[in-house]
Amino acid sequence: MEIVYSDEALVVGIKPAGVLSTDEPSGMPELVRKELGNPDADVRTVHRLDQVVSGLMVLARTTESASRLCIQISERSFGKEYLAVIHWRPHDLSGTFTDLLCRDPEERKTYTTNKMAKGVQKAVLDYEVMASRQGLSLVKIHLITGRTHQIRAQFSSRGLPLVGDRKYSRLSDDCPIALWSHELRFAHPVTGEELHFVHEPPEIWPWTAFSDELGGGAT
Repeated sequence: MEIVYSDEALVVGIKPAGVLSTDEPSGMPELVRKELGNPDADVRTVHRLDQVVSGLMVLARTTESASRLCIQISERSFGKEYLAVIHWRPHDLSGTFTDLLCRDPEERKTYTTNKMAKGVQKAVLDYEVMASRQGLSLVKIHLITGRTHQIRAQFSSRGLPLVGDRKYSRLSDDCPIALWSHELRFAHPVTGEELHFVHEPPEIWPWTAFSDELGGGAT
């Protein structure tokens, strides 16, 4: 696991695919402790990525930092942007998806619904199509809300499943899910300094189909 930034208050790392965000055996906090060389380090999850999803993730190193970061997330001042490769292309090259989402705990899937009911939550995201070719589109996504499987459910409900998504797509793609936590922007929980992290997805298909649109490296 790669650590992008670390100080006494927080850690920003690259979550590998297949790793849980929560503090349990082989979860992200445990991986961070191993990288820090301290199995007893206080490392706390403040936001989550789906288990199959990779990319930037911030974790707190103190109770106070966790509380302040969670406040930013709840107040929506914590910026999160994703990159995804989807099948086909939306009718509009940029726009907003607004849906009501419900969760089926037995299937562990999220569905769109037309009716507000117990457990139903409003989900909003902005998107921009960066490029389209060979029946695929590279999309930049800014999350307004953070619901379980939100991106995957909202795109698949419109006939635009993510490449490699084995839960929400009926297509057979021989690759990991093409959803990447690309950019984080938030205030440092202690100093208040504006922090901005960008990390590009790995050089594997389908990301390599959009090499011209994706810059290398991290900032």
